[in-house]
Amino acid sequence: MTNDTKSILLVGVGGQGTILASKILSEGLARKGYDVKMSEIHGMSQRGGSVTTHVRYGTKVASPVVPEGGADVLVAFEKIEAVRWLQYLKPGGSLVVNNFEIYSLPVLTGAAKYPGDVIEKLKAEVPNIKVFCASEIAEELGNVKAQNIVLLGALVKAMGLENLDWKSVLKELVPAQLYELNEKAFEVGLAQ
Repeated sequence: MTNDTKSILLVGVGGQGTILASKILSEGLARKGYDVKMSEIHGMSQRGGSVTTHVRYGTKVASPVVPEGGADVLVAFEKIEAVRWLQYLKPGGSLVVNNFEIYSLPVLTGAAKYPGDVIEKLKAEVPNIKVFCASEIAEELGNVKAQNIVLLGALVKAMGLENLDWKSVLKELVPAQLYELNEKAFEVGLAQ
């Protein structure tokens, strides 16, 4: 039996909605009949620290953890997180990057500088890269917090999973009053 397991790593900063996007993704995959494993790691996430979520799916998935060099897709909700986790992307894998900056405490205090050439370096290393500002798109739609759903839409497209019933999953997992906004965010993400 061949191993058909696909691996996705979502990385971001606390408060960006990384975990909700992963839960929506996992639920949609499970409804399609895949064996899905999800593992989340919070590094001081409530204080703006890193948040990573591993999602693996296929016929039979043994472990929820994406190994280094094993991610088919890496989705970075913040561009420095793309650099931090790049070694997890497999050769030929896809990188989806929110061209967005969140400054760490050392940058805010002046002890460090935020690198200026992050996207150029990523493009030089990864041929299959999609860069856009999901936070600006979400803000234009009415709420910057929907950036996670914009990125989810781009991820779904990168994985070729458009044929799942994402609208019903969104309807179930986002608050009713935010459904319309999130549906639009998802559709715009798919178009990226």
